[in-house]
Amino acid sequence: MKKLAICLVVAVLTLPFAGLLAVPILLSPAALAACQMSGQLVVSNVPGELIAARSDGVSVTLGRAQLTHAATIITVGSGIEGVGRQGVLIALMAALTESTLRMLANPAHPESLDMPNDGVGSDHDSLGLFQMRPSSGWGTVAKLMDPKYQVRAFFGGAEGPNYPSPAGLLDIAGWQTTDPGSAAQSVERSAYPDRYQEYQPVAEAIITALTKPTFHGESSAAPLDTVPETSRVVLPLAKGTWVRSSGYGWRTDPMSGERAFHAGTDYAAAEGTPILAVANGIVTWAGPYGGYGQLIIIEHTIAGARVASAYGHMWPTGIYVAVGERVSAGQHIADVGSSGKSTGSHLHFEIRPGGSFEPSVDAEQWLAEHGAAGLDAAASGRSACLAGAPR
Repeated sequence: MKKLAICLVVAVLTLPFAGLLAVPILLSPAALAACQMSGQLVVSNVPGELIAARSDGVSVTLGRAQLTHAATIITVGSGIEGVGRQGVLIALMAALTESTLRMLANPAHPESLDMPNDGVGSDHDSLGLFQMRPSSGWGTVAKLMDPKYQVRAFFGGAEGPNYPSPAGLLDIAGWQTTDPGSAAQSVERSAYPDRYQEYQPVAEAIITALTKPTFHGESSAAPLDTVPETSRVVLPLAKGTWVRSSGYGWRTDPMSGERAFHAGTDYAAAEGTPILAVANGIVTWAGPYGGYGQLIIIEHTIAGARVASAYGHMWPTGIYVAVGERVSAGQHIADVGSSGKSTGSHLHFEIRPGGSFEPSVDAEQWLAEHGAAGLDAAASGRSACLAGAPR
């Protein structure tokens, strides 16, 4: 936990009748800036309630105790080398699925009932936020009833309390480029492996609500309230360079063969085809992000509302913008690639009303409603050989 000292913004206190509560501590502007520039998430607020929807549309309401545990996951996770935002997201998805972010005791271990808890579970001898089992080697009952211990155990790694077994997230090879739900399953080993992905939008909403905006990369990002107003919207690929290969919504996942929710629209295009910014805006992410491979996110202000556009699966050498950079509608920001969870060269495109890490909507419908124009092919002259239509 090499980075935790300066960025620890949640103090855990034991209070009568309250169990374990996390109390936000305000950092100086200089310390906050240092944490953000180090790439860490900084908890700045723990609301009394948060309502968000799962990917299947089911509404989830979280109270202060649950969000306090989320703050612990964010803060402890951000202080562990190598975890980053993607690791925190996966941990939140796992805890939401396993316990709805509650520290659960279990009658199988009677002593746990006398320890601070948010309720009683009954799944074998599982305990706590991540439903870890003493019988599986995760730790003693006393240790597993400590939220901070469970978070450290979930992430694992060479400095984790459970090293080398059971394996935590940092012990799973390639977790950074694996689908977040699959990465959570690699740690939890649940009999219901498809549940975790449903909670990704809820986990994203938690991070947005509890943390200051943070950006990937070394560039200093412009304040979000300076995102320019724009009315011009264009398609993300030039005319004649693409075919639509997969839409928004439920589908059969082309890699797993299982039914899964697809959060964007896929456009098959030849590798190297120019990707265009759909509107004027400011880049808030430009780099690796889980199953997206390489991801660019741009925030825009359209008709007075915040909206973000996201572009996935480029190669690292095919990104031409940096965090904090202002871009114009139609600007060549990247080239089509096939990094991350991809079956071939294509652009995965999303529209996210509300901001960079808010849930997405049907991008095709949004583009049509905003009169998106198709631009002529870029002067590079690259052609689109579209056989195979990857998804």
